[in-house]
Amino acid sequence: MRRIASLLTLPLAAALLVSCGSGSGKSASATPSATGTAAAVPSPVASASPMPTLGGGDFGAKASITLPTEPPSGQFVVSVATEGSGATVNKNDWVTVNYTAKDWTTGKDLNSSYDSGGKPQLYQAGTGQLVPAFDQSVVGKKVGSRLLVVAPPAAGFGSQGSSALGVGKDDTVVFVLDVMQAVPQDSSVTGAMTQPPATAPQVTDNGKAAPTITVPAGQQPPTDLQQYVLVKGEGPEVKSGQTLVVQYTGVTWADGKQFDSSWNHGGAQALQVGAGSLIKGWDQGLVGKTVGSRVELVVPPALGYGDQASGSIPPNSTLVFVIDILQAV
Repeated sequence: MRRIASLLTLPLAAALLVSCGSGSGKSASATPSATGTAAAVPSPVASASPMPTLGGGDFGAKASITLPTEPPSGQFVVSVATEGSGATVNKNDWVTVNYTAKDWTTGKDLNSSYDSGGKPQLYQAGTGQLVPAFDQSVVGKKVGSRLLVVAPPAAGFGSQGSSALGVGKDDTVVFVLDVMQAVPQDSSVTGAMTQPPATAPQVTDNGKAAPTITVPAGQQPPTDLQQYVLVKGEGPEVKSGQTLVVQYTGVTWADGKQFDSSWNHGGAQALQVGAGSLIKGWDQGLVGKTVGSRVELVVPPALGYGDQASGSIPPNSTLVFVIDILQAV
């Protein structure tokens, strides 16, 4: 079937998508260099001369970046301005980063996630989804850290620049990255589970593996959406249009067979909720729930795939999902 979490493309900021070579990661937005060969990304160093300095604004607030009068060294620099005390970010973790940016070449301030209308950047660390200044800088760093990153063209926007950010051809860009959160792909919601009523599918927790869903024998499926919070998370409420990081598993009511599970194909995945990109049962059932919750949704055909087959799911199927809401941005 068409997997639930692949019904949309992760809404990464277009300006930060790979515009030059960044190792093995590929992107539909990747642009080759003028010679048709991806530019080599230099290995980051911890310091160089000259270096920008930071003033004002602590972690979690917009940074003030002061540029030297000298031109940049051309090195890719990732310097830990302040080290956090959280977990270490590993490759493939879903990481949330706030950022401040300045163009060293022109001296202009660039759009920041802290500006009005801005939002944190969510992406998988070390996978080549974004420019190396974001992609590579956070791997091995701790959540809660503020990083000062000097990105020469090969680690930033290359010879193409970025019209969306106002970065010119071959500009060096300075980023201050605040590492807000990291969610490993094998994450699951923890905590004591409350079972739904006996007339609803029962759920068995399996730790780091997909929960087991047992459909009640002889019970007719409901005709409207059923929602059960099995573990109540303490995070903020999910809002329509947010991007969520979730684990999920699903079975068909008719036979109780699993048709899809993120636990079985790569782990936690990102999707946008309440924007019409998912089946209606998910859009209706996840908005308003809290981050850190485990939710059971019983989705009737009208809010699922209707009278259309989807992979191994027959037409007019009632679907049962258990979804762990791990993060919302």
